[in-house]
Amino acid sequence: MFHAKEYVKAESLEQAYALNQKKSNVLVGGMMWLKMGNGNRNTVIDLSGLGLGQIEETEEEFRIGCMCSLRDLELHERLNQYFGGVFRECTRWIVGTQFRNGATVGGSIFGRFGFSDILTCMMVLDTYVELYKGGTVSLEEFAKMKYERDILVRIIIKKDGRKAAYVSQRRSKTDFPLIAVAAAKKDDMWYLSVGARPSKAALVVRPVQTSCELSEQAKEAVSLFSFGSNLRGSADYRKSLAEIYVRRLMEALNGEEA
Repeated sequence: MFHAKEYVKAESLEQAYALNQKKSNVLVGGMMWLKMGNGNRNTVIDLSGLGLGQIEETEEEFRIGCMCSLRDLELHERLNQYFGGVFRECTRWIVGTQFRNGATVGGSIFGRFGFSDILTCMMVLDTYVELYKGGTVSLEEFAKMKYERDILVRIIIKKDGRKAAYVSQRRSKTDFPLIAVAAAKKDDMWYLSVGARPSKAALVVRPVQTSCELSEQAKEAVSLFSFGSNLRGSADYRKSLAEIYVRRLMEALNGEEA
């Protein structure tokens, strides 16, 4: 368990940002991972009073506040309807319902964890991250950025017509993923993401090759990712699984169009 000297419920993003510039202070969302660690913090900064826990829809995009829970993603009817149920699928095995009620989307994305189902899923959509000082950047770019003491305000997903699909493999239902794979298709392009490699999710964009079998397209795409080994599985095993799951997701998305 970690210890903190002070607790501040931020009254504005500017106040939260100013407090967060001190390295001994920490921003908290659902605090699901932080409370499992050890160490001492000076001030805990709570964003829950800033109205950032909603999912908003406009004609052009979905806007997901950083304090939105993973359970909100899982159950949001319009979000899942538009993207083919992909958010319901990518959240359903994350620990348990009680955990998903507490864990936040902002924490999941800002952490850029290798095991993140959410990062893997959102990577194949036209997704952007709104930072308080850093402005709006694509999720792909954000995932490559160094960790800074900015505040992730919300995630923006454009409604560009693409459908997506997601799958993961775990050693047990609520374990961390051994491999996580997401795919989306728009016009003549595949958008493919593989996470838990065990490194964080990355994006590969490939043209649809109508003259080539999906198994060959999947193999070619997966060859562009790097894989590593840990206690959950070897690099070769992960690569083999990724090839199988990328092909299956391609088949599923092609079936939706038929």
